[in-house]
Amino acid sequence: MHWLTAESGRIATVAKGARQPKSAFAGKLDLAFECDFSFQRARRGELHLLREVTLTDSQARLRTNYAYLTQLAYVTALIEQLTETDTPLPEIYSLYAGFLTHLPERPAQPRNIYAFELKVLASQGLDPDLGENSLPPPAQQLLTRLLELDWSGIAALRATAAEVRTVRQFLQGFLIAHLGKLPAGRTDALDTPA
Repeated sequence: MHWLTAESGRIATVAKGARQPKSAFAGKLDLAFECDFSFQRARRGELHLLREVTLTDSQARLRTNYAYLTQLAYVTALIEQLTETDTPLPEIYSLYAGFLTHLPERPAQPRNIYAFELKVLASQGLDPDLGENSLPPPAQQLLTRLLELDWSGIAALRATAAEVRTVRQFLQGFLIAHLGKLPAGRTDALDTPA
């Protein structure tokens, strides 16, 4: 089980006995579950022992829509590819929590993914220098707005199909250049209504 925390960052745990019928972990471990938990750090390696889990929010609204789940899975893969384990990530944790809160409030939109990509890259010092590329000015302005606005503002943005296509291609190339490959699930996450 992988966790994202503000204090410890991204950590991996093993939940011994979790598949047993009467496990204390039953129904408490799933994608995007918000939990209070305790774990014992491994003496060697990065796989820690999960001790206790208290489910605080199952994010049930996210499980009602396939598009929500594909976007959630993709941003999770992006965080995993972009970060190291056992490193505090308060800014990424906050960004992820905001994304989880925003996502089920409106239909899933590709702009959610573009904004998350830009914001998470910026948090790691990898934001693109929008003045130093050959993007058309409308696409540069759209990228700037996606980076600067909060989730409500992002939901209200309007863009032409050409601007969206340009932004999609630009970010795809930027991610490949900085991460070596695209995180799994990007195409599925973007194949939602515009």
